[in-house]
Amino acid sequence: MTGTRVCDVVVVGGGVMGGSVAYHLVASDPSLDVVVVERDPTYAQASSSLSVGNARVQFSLRQNIEISLYALEVFERFEEEMSVEGQRPEIRFRPEGNLFLHQQRSVAGAKDALALQQSLGGEVEWLAPDEIEAAFPILRTEESAGATYGRRDGHLDGYALLMGYKAKAVSLGAEFLAKEVSKIAINGGRVQGVQLEPGEALQAPIVVNCAGAWAARLAATAGIELPVVPVKRQAFVVDTPEQFDRPLPLTVLPSGLYFRSEAPGLLLVGKSCDDDPEGYSFSWQESRFTDLLWPELAQWAPTFDRLRLSRGWAGLYAVNTLDGNAILGEWPELEGLFLANGFSGHGLQQAPAVGRYLAELILRRQPTLDLSAFGAERIVAQEPLAEGGLV
Repeated sequence: MTGTRVCDVVVVGGGVMGGSVAYHLVASDPSLDVVVVERDPTYAQASSSLSVGNARVQFSLRQNIEISLYALEVFERFEEEMSVEGQRPEIRFRPEGNLFLHQQRSVAGAKDALALQQSLGGEVEWLAPDEIEAAFPILRTEESAGATYGRRDGHLDGYALLMGYKAKAVSLGAEFLAKEVSKIAINGGRVQGVQLEPGEALQAPIVVNCAGAWAARLAATAGIELPVVPVKRQAFVVDTPEQFDRPLPLTVLPSGLYFRSEAPGLLLVGKSCDDDPEGYSFSWQESRFTDLLWPELAQWAPTFDRLRLSRGWAGLYAVNTLDGNAILGEWPELEGLFLANGFSGHGLQQAPAVGRYLAELILRRQPTLDLSAFGAERIVAQEPLAEGGLV
């Protein structure tokens, strides 16, 4: 490709979010010329590929709950709807549940969130300590005042979800381009397209920033400071000698440490820590599991005092440092620039609803879900929106 090509929409970032936006655009209007620019077509460092793939409705903010309820519906039918010429993406969605253990100090907030989840149709229930022990006898409950349990919550293959959106979008006319965007082109307060390598450009009136952990770098080329930073998160797979009669749900301890069955005899373990480093590092440390996570895991589930570390990996969260929630919609000070950024670890499960919402905004259609609370205006005004409402 040389020179300047004219198109209708440029999506920067071809991960699960960019793929969802592209799919929803061309599915809604097949006449659109949509080009997705992805710097790493192998997706080796994509958060979509490196995610643990969890999906849950257990949030305390109405919009996040609604986003997840829609996602669970989509995941159930995704393989059929995203089929291309008989080839089905195998996302392997497994609704094996999410169990959040709570200590006394968090019970009131958890029950308020539970009431909201249930009022919106979420299949979540409260379990008393004796009910936790009866349902999940591996757990000690001396330090727990109860738990919320979402039966329909589950996990899936993030890479397969990404590739499913990509293949379907391409089949409907979208183009994925293996290039790197060097800057967003602007003139007179509106977007003109993007600059690629020297002498190459895409001219378009709409640019969508779906660059994930690289979102702030891209925005900076248009003079915009986004409060989004890349933060390394590590996950580990361990062998456990004990076999269980059914898969363990994703269980989240009060500290945030989580574990779930990965496969028979395998356990997935991880934890987001305050000292997780910012930057673009993908190294992982065995000591993170052996010294930090394993002792706490064995304290809550003594059967896990005998484990063998099998493997680990690291991926990036695109953390919104203002409030930890998504930044969605058109940047108020630059016409034609749309954002889908700052998901802070929730992007995979939010991709179906966000892709549909961005497509509706771009096409000037009434949004199916009102996600305006996540609008970029709050970033300009420095008004955080956090779980539970305004900070």
